[in-house]
Amino acid sequence: MKKKHDEKEKTHGKHKKLKKKFYEKKLEALQVELVKLQEWIKKKGLKVVVIFEGRDAAGKGGVIKTITESLNPRICRITALGTPTEKEKTQWYFQRYVPHLPAAGEMVLFDRSWYNRAGVERVMGFCTEDEYTEFLRSCPEFEKMIIRSGLILIKYYFSVSDEEQEKRFQARMNDPRKRWKLSPMDIASREKWVEYSKAKDVMFENTDIKNSPWHVVEADDKKRARLNCIHHMLSMIPYQDLTPEPIKLTPRKEDPDSYVRPPKSSQKFVPDIY
Repeated sequence: MKKKHDEKEKTHGKHKKLKKKFYEKKLEALQVELVKLQEWIKKKGLKVVVIFEGRDAAGKGGVIKTITESLNPRICRITALGTPTEKEKTQWYFQRYVPHLPAAGEMVLFDRSWYNRAGVERVMGFCTEDEYTEFLRSCPEFEKMIIRSGLILIKYYFSVSDEEQEKRFQARMNDPRKRWKLSPMDIASREKWVEYSKAKDVMFENTDIKNSPWHVVEADDKKRARLNCIHHMLSMIPYQDLTPEPIKLTPRKEDPDSYVRPPKSSQKFVPDIY
């Protein structure tokens, strides 16, 4: 038995592919729990931020979509900021992110975050050495400050192998529905694998602190990564089941004599193509 266990440890990330029915069953159960968590956040006025960072094509967007598809967008919202404007470039670095932090009863999922400075900005030369150094120094203090204010901060880093990333890049290139996902920065990252690895190591060294540690998600297997990440996220916030009792619908009242429907010819209908 010990030998089998060791072999499993050596082949971490090389599990057999999850069966579709198993994945869907586990995901459905986790999404039910996410709804319970949502209601708890609303009831208790919690302020939750979940950061998703990682390699390009690591699956961050997929897990965010999976988390939110069963939730109320008024409670759980996604923030994915674009390139900073000329004005924003002159502001305090964290200033453009602060307005997107949650109020009481909200959860915000950051599809990339202020850690852009530690990753793409550092590797691609979009910030100066002084700006980078200041970020590494001030980021832990910024996070400690917002945590002291009552915010719950959870940070995930999606780790993907260079072989799997290349496979996903090729899939996006060959699928018109996914080609939009390949930005110039994504293409450039293919040539800077080592540089991004070094930047990640420095980022972890300076920002993996007790108050807000990094949680690494092995993401070569997308389905496992989604299940593992959601399961872990649920474990990070103690919550109770506030599911309301089933609603009993009374019979509909119908009075056909009091309403005459306008003729269909007076309305414009979508063509019935399919």
